[in-house]
Amino acid sequence: MTALERLFEGALPRLVMFDLDGTLMDSVPDLAAAVDATLLQLGRAPAGIERVRDWVGNGSRILVRRALAGQYEHAGIDEDEAEVALALFMQAYAGGHALTRVYPGVRECLDWLAARKIGLAVITNKPSQFVAPLLEEKGLGGYFGWLVGGDTLPQQKPDPAALFWVMDKAGGTASESLFIGDSRNDVQAARAAGVRCVAVSYGYNHGRPIAEEQPDLVLDDLRLLVASDSGLR
Repeated sequence: MTALERLFEGALPRLVMFDLDGTLMDSVPDLAAAVDATLLQLGRAPAGIERVRDWVGNGSRILVRRALAGQYEHAGIDEDEAEVALALFMQAYAGGHALTRVYPGVRECLDWLAARKIGLAVITNKPSQFVAPLLEEKGLGGYFGWLVGGDTLPQQKPDPAALFWVMDKAGGTASESLFIGDSRNDVQAARAAGVRCVAVSYGYNHGRPIAEEQPDLVLDDLRLLVASDSGLR
């Protein structure tokens, strides 16, 4: 039996929803490059990849505000300056994603799920204009029946609206669905939607261990979700 089947009392879910950045792909190198290009255009010092790694997860608007603040908390940022910086960031990030990599084990997990006709979706706070092109560029575009970006709906994770939207489109119930992510936003969204949640340990959770959020399962590699008890360990 696989870990996935154990989560569902010996059965398989009808729907598996994934976060994108930090779950399927390591996108921080390109995000950091775009952040630093933005800051340099504004006459500021670059932030660097390690700081940006702790700032991602709440969408581009919040990432830019954190970059301007130079820290996670960003309440004091001028709104007009933030809008200028956001436009610069969007332009810089659209320039390419050559540094973004699919994590080990992702394709094998997706292949296993797709072979069993399980519905697959991506729910991310990344702006929707980048989601489908990035998945296509990295060879993951054919797996997913539903894509939700950070501006697809009025709400973003940790609000559960996107999970409810996908479940409605897929014709699945919460008890038949799973969400896989890497941050507290993902765990909170899954919990609010009433779906089981798997978290990966290698992603971005603002510098904190994801196990602190108490998902149903924490994995170091997505292959471990679908490997039999006698398989990969």
